[in-house]
Amino acid sequence: MATRYALNVEHVVSSTQDVAFARFTGTPLLVVSERQTAGRGRDGRVWEQPRRGLFASLAFKPWWPQVTWPRLTLVAGLAAREVFPGVDLKWPNDLLLAGRKAGGILTEVRGEVVVVGFGANLWWPEPPDRAIGLMATDPGQGSAVELGKRWADALLKRADRSPESWGVEAYRQACATLGRRITWTPGGSGLAVAVDESGRLHVETLRGREILVSGEAHLVR
Repeated sequence: MATRYALNVEHVVSSTQDVAFARFTGTPLLVVSERQTAGRGRDGRVWEQPRRGLFASLAFKPWWPQVTWPRLTLVAGLAAREVFPGVDLKWPNDLLLAGRKAGGILTEVRGEVVVVGFGANLWWPEPPDRAIGLMATDPGQGSAVELGKRWADALLKRADRSPESWGVEAYRQACATLGRRITWTPGGSGLAVAVDESGRLHVETLRGREILVSGEAHLVR
């Protein structure tokens, strides 16, 4: 079946995000690699390398109004869950397995172009604390490409829908943040109680209800 995007496969790359921005010409572009040398997470943090990884970035021009683009991070999480059904989603951008981080989403915007990145620990026999691999055995070389393509297909299919039909009910069911006490920067803490139709997180605090539009929430352990 023909894909809706151009595919760029790299064995090792500095950052799939950077390559996707640099090589995007108008047609959706998927860049996939098994290793990165200068990958980054939120706030520019370096992504630790698993033994077998998936690093994929999809560049495209969404037809949604730009004000709704932050929802694409949540949509990308739902797409990842189609590829890895056992994972939970931590608002707004992490994938969890057994309560440990198995992957993450990074969405960046330059002008009219959005690049959504997906990094996943496919296999990691001795991961650092609070990390985990998604697979018990090594899926082998080339697995990142097929899994990355499945993720991109699922993401674009969901992005075809209206921004009001992005999948909020499915996200609520998959969200490990709801019902948990969380903290966030700068200096916030409370009980996560809802994800609304715009993808915002509602938190009950001692000062009343607060609504998080973006940023990073930490689960209180």
